[in-house]
Amino acid sequence: MSILYHILLDIIFPIFLLIAAGAVLQRVIRLDLSTLSTLTVYFLLPAVCFVNIYESKMSGELISQTLVFLLLFNILLILTSMFIAKANRFDRKLTATFKNSMVLSNSGNYGLPVSELVFAANTAGMSIQIIISIFQNLLTFTYGFFNSVSAESSGLDILRKIIRLPVIYALLLAILLKWLHIDIPEFLWKPIENSSNAFLAVALVTLGAQVAFLKITRISRPIVWIVIGRLIISPIVGLLVIFTLGLTGITAQALFIASSFPSSRNSALLALEYDNYPEYASQAVLLTTVISSITVAVVVYLSKILF
Repeated sequence: MSILYHILLDIIFPIFLLIAAGAVLQRVIRLDLSTLSTLTVYFLLPAVCFVNIYESKMSGELISQTLVFLLLFNILLILTSMFIAKANRFDRKLTATFKNSMVLSNSGNYGLPVSELVFAANTAGMSIQIIISIFQNLLTFTYGFFNSVSAESSGLDILRKIIRLPVIYALLLAILLKWLHIDIPEFLWKPIENSSNAFLAVALVTLGAQVAFLKITRISRPIVWIVIGRLIISPIVGLLVIFTLGLTGITAQALFIASSFPSSRNSALLALEYDNYPEYASQAVLLTTVISSITVAVVVYLSKILF
């Protein structure tokens, strides 16, 4: 139990302290969420991606294991969310929002800071989370987008959104420089590294600001199911896939922990944009984020024991 206590104190508490700081700041001085979000996605996240991929010692086998896991894990999660929605007879719009809330996780603003603290002494764990974050972005603008707009969307719209994601170019550039064994001069590396270091605080403060005014009006059946699905079923599915693939060590730890993160803010944004129960989607983000302070700590603890 002492390990669980230290996880709560040294990893989870610092994260929620910054989230709380963002919520307080938003209520007191009203932060510009659009600017913060743009800064995070278009500047700080690419810097984190570049630094971690460039410094990592990830092998081709590790990358392929991560991608195979992500494909199997998300296919199973999509099928599970469809089954739950059908069993509960959710209507078409609620089904779309429920599936997005269960499948799309907050691997960026929440997942990367958690991984940065858990794997502070091992860049491979953080690099795996970078790949997961990029995969989640692609999933958002493909599965999540189609889920929300159905036949009204076009493949060209999705392609434009993906092309505009700078994190993809940061990933490709880091891989290219590593492959060519090109050393980055100190006068260029230092500002990139400083930008990467700023990500954790800014991302968590932004997340806190985003949920500052969200409210839980009542605990409905769909809300209960999304909490169960995102925070309990998802890690169980992740664990089954890990055992099936025979993964061990840091790889297994990073993937298991990543399967336990709360619902993505993007699921709420998609629900709001296309009027698919936006209040439910926002409540799902808030509730899963709050409860994850306990569930993620338990998963981190189990990952240390199991792997």
